[in-house]
Amino acid sequence: MPASRWNNNVLDFLKWFIDEDDEILEELDFQPISTQLLGEGEDVDSDEILEGRKLNDPIPSELPILPLRGVVVYPQTAVPLTIGQPRSINLVDDVVGEDVRMIGVVASKKPELEVPKPDDLYTIGTVAVVHRLFRAPDGTIRLLVQGLTRFRLQEFIQEEPYLRARIELIPEEMEDDIEIEALARKAREQFEKIAEMIPSIPRELVTSIAGLEDPLVTIYTIANLQRIDLSTAQEILEIDSVSEKLRKLVTLLAREVEVLEIGQKIQDEARSEIDKVQREYYLREQLKAIQRELGEGDEQLVEVEEFRKRIEAAQMPEEAEKMARRELDRLSRLPSAAAEYGVIRTYLDWLASLPWSVTTPDQLSIENARQVLDQDHYGLKDVKGRILEFLAVRKLRQERSEEFDAEEVHDVIRRVREGVILCFVGPPGVGKTSLGQSIARAMGRKFVRISLGGVRDEAEIRGHRRTYIGAMPGRILQAIRRVESRNPVFMLDEVDKLVFDFHGDPASALLEVLDPEQNIEFRDHYLEVAFDLSQVMFITTANLLEPIPSPLRDRMEIIQLSGYTEKEKVEIAKGYLIPRQLRENSLHSNEVIFSDDALKAIIRSYTREAGVRNLEREIGSVARKVVTHIAEGKAEVEEISPEKVREYLGRPRFFGNEEVAERTSAPGVATALAYTPTGGDILFIEATRMPGNKGFQLTGSLGEVMQESARAALSYIRSRADELQLNSDFFEKADIHLHVPAGAQPKDGPSAGVAMATALYSLIANQPVRADVGMTGEITLRGQVLPVGGIKEKVIAAHRSGLSTVILPRRNEADLEDLPDEVRSGLKFVFADTIDHVLETAVERILTPQGEKVEE
Repeated sequence: MPASRWNNNVLDFLKWFIDEDDEILEELDFQPISTQLLGEGEDVDSDEILEGRKLNDPIPSELPILPLRGVVVYPQTAVPLTIGQPRSINLVDDVVGEDVRMIGVVASKKPELEVPKPDDLYTIGTVAVVHRLFRAPDGTIRLLVQGLTRFRLQEFIQEEPYLRARIELIPEEMEDDIEIEALARKAREQFEKIAEMIPSIPRELVTSIAGLEDPLVTIYTIANLQRIDLSTAQEILEIDSVSEKLRKLVTLLAREVEVLEIGQKIQDEARSEIDKVQREYYLREQLKAIQRELGEGDEQLVEVEEFRKRIEAAQMPEEAEKMARRELDRLSRLPSAAAEYGVIRTYLDWLASLPWSVTTPDQLSIENARQVLDQDHYGLKDVKGRILEFLAVRKLRQERSEEFDAEEVHDVIRRVREGVILCFVGPPGVGKTSLGQSIARAMGRKFVRISLGGVRDEAEIRGHRRTYIGAMPGRILQAIRRVESRNPVFMLDEVDKLVFDFHGDPASALLEVLDPEQNIEFRDHYLEVAFDLSQVMFITTANLLEPIPSPLRDRMEIIQLSGYTEKEKVEIAKGYLIPRQLRENSLHSNEVIFSDDALKAIIRSYTREAGVRNLEREIGSVARKVVTHIAEGKAEVEEISPEKVREYLGRPRFFGNEEVAERTSAPGVATALAYTPTGGDILFIEATRMPGNKGFQLTGSLGEVMQESARAALSYIRSRADELQLNSDFFEKADIHLHVPAGAQPKDGPSAGVAMATALYSLIANQPVRADVGMTGEITLRGQVLPVGGIKEKVIAAHRSGLSTVILPRRNEADLEDLPDEVRSGLKFVFADTIDHVLETAVERILTPQGEKVEE
C-alpha cells in the first residue's frame, strides 16, 4: 500500500505551522504525539501570528460552526486546515479577535458542496481552539486547530454571515478494564507493523505512539494519522464507548496491515523480476566481453550475419528483399533480451525459409506421364487427358520460348498464365486425393496437401498480422515452405466443407489464391510482401459442387469424377486393391486367389457405393481370415469363390434386383434415381391411401423443393383424372400418404417429380409399377418432364442395382455420351417429354376409358 494512504499532510503542515516556540507547548494541557515530534519549525512570514489560549478555559454553550469538507477533527489532536470560503474567513476573523478562540468543527456529509447548509452537516463534531493562523497571498487562511472534546448540535441560531449553533458536550464513556488495555496495545502493535512497511513514517513517531498509555489518546492520534473514509472517520468520532472505538480501530488497522502485506509481496515480486532481467543483461554483457577477449564473435552479431547470408542466398524479389534488410537492420540494433527481438527474428526466419527461387523442373515426356497415370489409376480418361494437355502446352511453350519472346506484345495487361487450377468433383472413394499424388509423380513435381474441411477463419488461409502474439503465416505459405518448392502440385482437399459463419469467410480468402490473374502477387497478412503462386498447380477436391460459392467455382476448371461400374471395380480390385491388401497382411500373391465371381459377389452383396473404399475393406477382411488360417496351419493356399465370400463375410447386406422387385410388387411404389454426396442411388417412392377427405401427407425428411414436387404431381394426377381413366370421386373419399424411405436421411430436389406422379397414378389405378424400371425428371403442372442433373451417376446407380430400363427427360439424351459403354449397352433408355410417356413405360397395365384392364 503506498504511503500516500497515510495522513502525511498532518505532519508536514504541523512542521510548517509550529516553530520551536515552547510557549505553545506549555499552554497545552496535554502534549499530542504529532506536536511532540515536530522539531524545529520553519519561520513563516505571516500577517498575523496569534498565541493560543489555555485549554482549560470554559467552553461556551454557543459556538461558531466551521463546516469541514472531507476531514474529521478528533479531540486531543492538532490538525492543519485551509479555508477559502468568504463566510469561513469571516468566522475566523471574528474568532481570533475574541478572548476564547474556540470554534465548533463539523464534517459535511457531502464534501462536494462548497457552501453546505445546516442539514448537510453531521450532528456530532469537535470543539477546537485556533492556535496559529497564516494568511496566504492567494487569499486563503491556513489554521492550526487543537481538538478539545466532542459535542452534539442542538440547534442553529445563526446562518449569516456564518453558521452559529447551540451545542451540548458529549463525554467519553471510559471503561477501566483489562480488555481496553489489550485493545490499545493491539492497536499500537499494528501501527508499528504498518510503519515498518511505510518508510515515510518517522521512527520517532512510532516510538512516541508505542509509549502512549491513555487509550483515548491512542485512538485519536492513530486515527488522525491514517487516511480513512469520511464516513468511517465520523463513525469513530460518534462512538461513545472507548472499547468500541478501539475495536473499530483495530479492525481498520488489521485490514490495512493485510493490504500492505499483499502490496509489499507484489512489489517484491516485481523487483525480483526486474533484478532477474538486470542480472541477465549484466551476464550477457560479461559474456560478450569474454567472447571479445577470446576472439570469438558476438552471438547476436553471428545471428545477424547468418540472416544476411540467408537473405542473399534466397534470391528474393526486390520488395521482399527490401523488407528483409530493413527488419534485419532493426534486429541488429535491438538487445537480444528485448521482447521485439524474438518477433523480428521469427519473421526473418520465415522470409529466408520460403522458396522464392526454388523450382522443380517439369518432366515433359507425354508418354512417361501417360504411363505413370495409367499405372496408378484405372480409367479416369478425362482427368488424364487434361494433365497430358497441360504437359503438352508446357513442352511446346518451352520449345518455342525464344520465338515468342522475340514477338512484340500488344496486350500488356493480360499476362501469360502458367499455372492451372482444377477442381475434382465426385463421390468419396473414387480416387480424387490419390490422383493428385499421381499427377505430381507424372510431372516430376513435389506434392503437398492441406485439408480445408471445417476451416472457418480466413486467417487460416492468409495468416495473422504480426501485431498478434504467436502470429504466423497462413496454411498456404506454411505448406509452400514445407515442400521447399514454388511450383508444387498443391491439393486443397474438401473445398466444399469450408465453414461460413461470424468467424469469417475462408472461401473469399481463397479467391486470391485460386485466381490466375491475382496469385502472382499473393500477400499473406503475416509476411506483408508479395509471393508468386502463379506456377503452382492447384487441385481442389469436393463431393458436391453446389456448396462451393459461385465466385470461387468460377475460378476453377471443374472435372467431374463419376462412380465406378461393376466391371471397373473388378479391374481396380485386381490391379490395385488386392495387391495392396496382400502386402498389408503379409501375404504372397500365390497364397490367396480371388475369382471374378467372388469379387462380383462382394461388390453386389456387401457394398453399395460409387467408389471402392468399402470394397477394399471387405477384401482386407477376407485376406485377414486367410492369414488366420495360414497362421494356424489349416491352409497354405486359398482360392476365394462366392461360397468362400459368404463364409468369411457372413450374410449379404444388399440384395440388388430382389429388393427392387419385392418393394415394387404392390401398387403405389415407384423407383426413382437420386444423386447424393456419395454418388448415385435409387429411392423408393411409396404412396398409400386411407378413408378420409382430400388429405395429403408427406413424410421421409423431405425438403421444401421435394414437397413442392409431390404437390405438383398430385395436382397433375387430379387435374387429368378423366383422361387417365381414374375414378373422379377418389379424392373425395380418401387421404393420401406419400413416404420416401429412409426417413432419417434428409432429401431434397425436384428430380423425383416423375417418380412421385407415377407412384400416385399406380396407387389410384391399383396397378403396380414395373420392377425393372427406374426414372428421374422434374414435373410441371402441365405434365411436362424437365431435365435434371447427375444423369451419369444416376444411370450408373440404376445399372448397379440391376434395373434394365431407365426413363429420362428427353433433353438429357445428350448426357448419355458420358456413360461407359458397359452401362450404355446394358440398359434400355426411354426419353419422355410428358408424364403420359412415363406412365406408358412404367406401369404394367393401364385402364381403358370404361375402366377395364388391358395389357400395354
